[in-house]
Amino acid sequence: MDCVKPAGRPALVQAPHTQDVAEAGAWLDSVRAPLRTALDRYGAVYLRGLPITTPQDFAALRNRLLTENAAYREKATPRTAYGDDVFSSTDLPPSQPIRLHNENSYTLTFPGILLFCCLTAPDHGGATPVADCREVLRHLPQELTERFRRQGWALTRTYDENLSLDWRTAFGTESADAVAAYCRRQRIAHSWDEHGSLRTTQRRAAVIRHPRTGDDVWFNHVAFWNAWSLDPDIRDVLTGELGPDRLPFNTSYGDGEPLTEEDIAAIHAAYDEATVWESWRPGDLMVVDNVLAAHGRQAFRGERRILVAMGDPVRLEDCRPTVPALAGLAA
Repeated sequence: MDCVKPAGRPALVQAPHTQDVAEAGAWLDSVRAPLRTALDRYGAVYLRGLPITTPQDFAALRNRLLTENAAYREKATPRTAYGDDVFSSTDLPPSQPIRLHNENSYTLTFPGILLFCCLTAPDHGGATPVADCREVLRHLPQELTERFRRQGWALTRTYDENLSLDWRTAFGTESADAVAAYCRRQRIAHSWDEHGSLRTTQRRAAVIRHPRTGDDVWFNHVAFWNAWSLDPDIRDVLTGELGPDRLPFNTSYGDGEPLTEEDIAAIHAAYDEATVWESWRPGDLMVVDNVLAAHGRQAFRGERRILVAMGDPVRLEDCRPTVPALAGLAA
């Protein structure tokens, strides 16, 4: 397998030319070991030129790369389901870029591998940028990372169908009792208000260790969901109407102390230093180690059909988190 890593772009492998999905699957079987080596080195690898034209093609090749599918837990964004654990990457408006993050970093079990494939490339923009989380960690101020190592990070969500996903959609159930039981199992503090809206808080480690490579990585949604990452006008409206404690999403240090605007700017700058991207072409398949690499989405124009599948689940406790997972905030 010939893997190249151009400057400023993800690692890329040109697949053998074939229009037969079964032949492409046999090739994927033959390159599993070198592909895993490339993932350990780069965090993400583009496979270019595969005969993927339908969700079913994608699912067939997914089955050659993943040993186990992974569930999408505690949903946060709308997606279209195509069946067989294949989804749209996200259904958020095309003008809205999506900041880099690690999928399900706030759960106790998360996907180890993400697969993205392109059925239709947009006219402009729409790339799925990635960043090596080892490199992100190296670019962060030491004082900031040391505090996160000691305290972890906390996520607080308010599930409101008018502002984000409602709890029924997010948890895939109509039963408040089932949600409460899930929260107890998953170390999530939860409460209900008089209108039936759900509010949750969970503390997680911000720095973990990759179970295969032993590398420390920056693994979280700290900047992704922090109020300082919102557009200033939107932030002012939401905090003015809801108050800072009722935002759909917000993050803090693990003890609940708010992050400063400077803290969030430093995290964004570290992601920017590590980010690379490649324009999508139909048939492209990008393999992402979800622990080693964060991913996002550029704004775009034109039709864009990027599908995603998740698999090879990893348990947080197998990644040597620097703090234990807690329901609520650290004392």
